[in-house]
Amino acid sequence: MQIVNGRSVRFSVASVAVAALLAGCSPVIKNHGYVPVEEDVASIQIGVDTRGSVRRKIGRPGGTGVFRDDGWYYVATQIEHYTYNDPVVLDRRVVAVLFDQNDLVVSVNQYGMDNGKVIDLETDTTPTYGRQLTIIEQLFSNIGAIPLDVFESE
Repeated sequence: MQIVNGRSVRFSVASVAVAALLAGCSPVIKNHGYVPVEEDVASIQIGVDTRGSVRRKIGRPGGTGVFRDDGWYYVATQIEHYTYNDPVVLDRRVVAVLFDQNDLVVSVNQYGMDNGKVIDLETDTTPTYGRQLTIIEQLFSNIGAIPLDVFESE
């Protein structure tokens, strides 16, 4: 390539700079998790399918019940992230397959963003339940709580 004058170099540098700026402004879309397609979820029959048949039809779950293993949960989230902004959740889908004690499917539920509720996980205060004590009550409430024999030396 032969450079005719300084204009060509400046134009090339400016073009690269503009392309880099535009690339920095484009969002990054991230997909997390797995939710089976609608046709596969619709093929699950309540009262007929078991854990094994559900695993064969739609795959292993991303999560199970916390206290009891009576449900399988498939969760997929799509997040959009611009360079200097906080990430924004574009879409979240949840498929919940619940089982009874005989491992038969009891229900298949699907949830989306419109079924969700925003929960503030960062709070500055911890709620305390019960009655609030004044400073005087806190100071004098321990009088007599410690037995005197603790202070006696042997």
